[in-house]
Amino acid sequence: MNTTYTAAATEIGTVDVGLLAVGMLGTLAYFVIGIAVLGVGFAVLDLATPGNLRHQVYVDKNPNAAILLASNHLALAVVVVTAILTSSDGFAQGLADSAVYGLFGVLLQVIALRLMNLLLPGQLVGLVGNPQMCGAAWAVGASLFAIGLVNAAALT
Repeated sequence: MNTTYTAAATEIGTVDVGLLAVGMLGTLAYFVIGIAVLGVGFAVLDLATPGNLRHQVYVDKNPNAAILLASNHLALAVVVVTAILTSSDGFAQGLADSAVYGLFGVLLQVIALRLMNLLLPGQLVGLVGNPQMCGAAWAVGASLFAIGLVNAAALT
């Protein structure tokens, strides 16, 4: 039986391993920049918050301190993600944009935290030091996250 194939063969394509490797290195570089900015943000937040935030969260297991830490860390994550997504297309410039704007976003977040500390009745010292969970911690946490969203939008 003589079968003639008249239909065109489907082109599956090729894979450029070099391009994949470069893309993976780029991903790793942006990941490292993002984690570094988050780490700096955590350290600066710890310094800007009354008391030793790390100790209060992980040793004393203070729920109010944990709420503030978690909400601000989420806010910083949104800032860092936005800094990466809106960075320049060029590799080196994109990394520089991500780092600089991410760190600038950390600075803005810390300024907002310090202003909240000045404007809130009882300041954050009383809130962070209180071992019983209170609604004020959730309100401050939500405010910090909202500020982080505005902060991220301003980076675009």
